[in-house]
Amino acid sequence: MSAPLRLALYGTGNVGRAVIDRIARCRDGSLALVHIENSRHEWTDPGAGAPQVVLDATASDGVAARHATWLARGVHVVTANKLGQGADLARWHAIEAARADSGAQYGDSATVGAGLPVLRTLRALQRGGDGILGFAGVLSGSVAWLLSRHDGTQPFSQLVRQARDAGYTEPDPRIDLSGEDVRRKLLILARAAGVAIAPEDVRVDALSTGVLASAPRADDEALATLDAPLHARLLEARAHDARLHLVARWSADGGASVAIEALAHDDPLSAGHGTDNRIAIRSARYAAQPLVIQGPGAGADITAAAMLDDVFAIRDALRGRQAAGTSARFADASAKKVSIDCGRLIA
Repeated sequence: MSAPLRLALYGTGNVGRAVIDRIARCRDGSLALVHIENSRHEWTDPGAGAPQVVLDATASDGVAARHATWLARGVHVVTANKLGQGADLARWHAIEAARADSGAQYGDSATVGAGLPVLRTLRALQRGGDGILGFAGVLSGSVAWLLSRHDGTQPFSQLVRQARDAGYTEPDPRIDLSGEDVRRKLLILARAAGVAIAPEDVRVDALSTGVLASAPRADDEALATLDAPLHARLLEARAHDARLHLVARWSADGGASVAIEALAHDDPLSAGHGTDNRIAIRSARYAAQPLVIQGPGAGADITAAAMLDDVFAIRDALRGRQAAGTSARFADASAKKVSIDCGRLIA
């Protein structure tokens, strides 16, 4: 029986706890959680070797800044944190260079669509020589949930509190409402399609108000500033028999944007419900009719499941390479005496 794959988990919020629960339910002994850390505490199994895989279940820029360093040391990284590949270009280039040089894997399925086959589809099309012409998507499960329930019967701010309590939004819902979360996802998708796009290249027109953005925290008073403008948008959309959606768009000839749009009911992006993400991809192969991918795009458990899918893929790849007697750089990371920087998380 192969030795278990040793994991270090950063972040014990909703997603991190769901990851721990899923690992505990893995009964085949193939995974061992040897280090857990959040912004206040850390625990390490003193008898275990160095972690082979880092799981980033945080929203921390400080942790994302370490991804390239871990990869360069031969440590695999699995992340739900979009600030690795969805931040500035320099960080994305560093991650790409580190994984190419060391052979370590970077599991990012949970960063867009909570594990929907969006990133791997884009990459497969790209590898197959099918040029990506553009994509448009409803990429925020939390905002999709909010807008699908925003019917004027209750204040929008009340819906935001419900979504936050259900774990659909980021811990600070302003990240979702500002469009920043969707901008990060758009950057990850565009870069997966081979386009080196920078954050400042994305035009953003989202839900958040200036008062809410500048408030010390997203309290009831600050959230209430959303109610009047969102009600006005709702009435305008209804006047045109349309529905409100937060849409990310990128095209090879038209730039990139994130904006609230009123879409007709028969639009390809209007068919989702609840927390569904929906993305339409246009390529040379799918020019006349886009390829559409749809499914649940929010929730701690499905995000954790996507992370574990990437972990199992790494485990299986390592086992296959070890069984085939391939080079040591793809073998057990502990053979390289890898050490993990276990400095405190940046809250």
